[in-house]
Amino acid sequence: MRVALKKQGREWRGLSPFNKEKTPSFFVNDQKGFYHDFSSGKSGDQFKFLMETEGLSFPEAVERLASMAGVPLPKVSREEEGAEQKRKSLYDVIELAAKFFEKQFSSASGKTAKDYANKRGLSPETIREFRIGYAPSSRFALKEHLGSLGISADDMIATGLLVSGDDIPVPYDRFRDRLIIPIQDARGRVIAFGGRALSSDAQAKYLNSPETVLFHKSSIVFNFHRARQPAHDDGTVVVVEGYMDAIAIYQAGMKSVVASMGTAFTEEQIAMMWRLSDEPIVCFDADRAGMAAAHRSVDRILPLLKAGRTFRFAMLHSGKDPDELIQDSGIDAFKSVLSGSILLWDLLWDREVGKSKFDSPDSQAALEVKFKTIIRSIKDETVQRAYMRRSRVQLANLFWEAARRTRGLSSKGLAQSELRSSLPEKQYNIQKVLLGLLVHYPDLLEEKLEVIERVQFSDKLEYFRRALYDLLITQGDVSVQLIYDQLKPSFYDVLQEIHGEQGQDQAWGHRLLLLFPILRHDPPLDFVSRCVDNFASILRLEQMAAEIEALRLLPEDSARFEEVSERLLNLVREFQAQKAAVIGTDLALAEEASEIKRMALGPAKYERVAA
Repeated sequence: MRVALKKQGREWRGLSPFNKEKTPSFFVNDQKGFYHDFSSGKSGDQFKFLMETEGLSFPEAVERLASMAGVPLPKVSREEEGAEQKRKSLYDVIELAAKFFEKQFSSASGKTAKDYANKRGLSPETIREFRIGYAPSSRFALKEHLGSLGISADDMIATGLLVSGDDIPVPYDRFRDRLIIPIQDARGRVIAFGGRALSSDAQAKYLNSPETVLFHKSSIVFNFHRARQPAHDDGTVVVVEGYMDAIAIYQAGMKSVVASMGTAFTEEQIAMMWRLSDEPIVCFDADRAGMAAAHRSVDRILPLLKAGRTFRFAMLHSGKDPDELIQDSGIDAFKSVLSGSILLWDLLWDREVGKSKFDSPDSQAALEVKFKTIIRSIKDETVQRAYMRRSRVQLANLFWEAARRTRGLSSKGLAQSELRSSLPEKQYNIQKVLLGLLVHYPDLLEEKLEVIERVQFSDKLEYFRRALYDLLITQGDVSVQLIYDQLKPSFYDVLQEIHGEQGQDQAWGHRLLLLFPILRHDPPLDFVSRCVDNFASILRLEQMAAEIEALRLLPEDSARFEEVSERLLNLVREFQAQKAAVIGTDLALAEEASEIKRMALGPAKYERVAA
């Protein structure tokens, strides 16, 4: 990466290497050896610059700058120097093997490989760029060729080119009758091979080199060296499973693509992908194997997450791999799949929640514990807190949806079977009945003070409640007649609505009795007291539901979101627990009301009325 700089005062400035811009915002202070890019907020020294712009590791950046400056790096011990010389000679060995495979591909013996490459739609340019070759079917073709160049069998074994062992008297070529794809390291050096079988009866469709001094599969990302600059330019990189898919995507024009050399990411591979992009997009098939691979990847990535560094996942639902999709529908079809990628968190959520129901306290508690356990594996405290916050909100929403599906009380409970109220007015009518009971049974006023204060009434009824309790304070001993006599005339309409004044043909509380007919049978005061508690609890449930809905609307960037997320989940838990208790009480009171009516009417008349 080169940036054209112009002198400005004590510093140099140029266009940002991190963002496309027309006005320079990239500044370099050569005296301090420091740069700052105002467009992206990135800053650092020359080592950081190479790491940011070219995806180099720190040792690679040191080596690059030392080479550019002509400064020799510190000498290593003789043993280390010997090992390094050995590795360099092995690079030469495997490079000779790559050239042999390339030559065989171009020869008459490589016709089957060329036909397969043509079938896969590989262009001559792609074949040359990726140095695709062919391994002859002979057991000793490569061995004899390298031997003729003075390469020892030991070096061929050390690079994984030959199969050897105590039970194998004569080592032989590992790759036979296969299309060969060289695997290169971050510097572009060939370190291993992948071989695609050309015969249908081959034991393994794909065969990779074994672990060697040069090739550690767990720390290699296929096509890294080619994807490095395009990934920096694009701001992202696509990760696919197989190298043939990566080659097809690269050929179609999307150069920022790598392959993971398998479905189980390692810590080293994850670090390498983050050297290419802060948010790589992993693309797997949406079949059972692909989903399983994606889910395994989540577990590998989570502990390593850092603020600003994550992964996205795109799943192929077409039943085709990327190569097939591009051949059939073009690169735009594949880009469309990528545009639908989801956050790592969303994949984790889908994995744990799936299609199961979480409508019981036990299942909900188990799910909550599972998320806490998984999220605690994240080492970065900032990211861990963010994931915990998100989990609390989504768990609250999940549990709330389950609660809403059974939001209403049982049709066999007191509130449903005994109250005469239409559904749209249900909550308001319960408020009226609650205050009407206090008027009808003024002895309960003082006893139910705390219960009533926790209920939110409509404005009109709240004014009445306050006046009623003010009367209790001033008068001490309150009766129904006193309430009607002493409350201000402005409250008369409310009294009539919730209770009903005694008249020539009407008893005290005739309006209340219409709403709550069980009172006509003169139930015990203890029963009425429990009805007051029950109706207050029902109203508090509605209040909690309203608060939950309000908290769910709070945006995540709110300063109070941390506190709110905890409150939301606790409130949903509390709602579910109280709802279960209210339903139990409501059902018990309904049964007691039936018994009161049976005793008052007599068994025969009660059966006729009930029918």
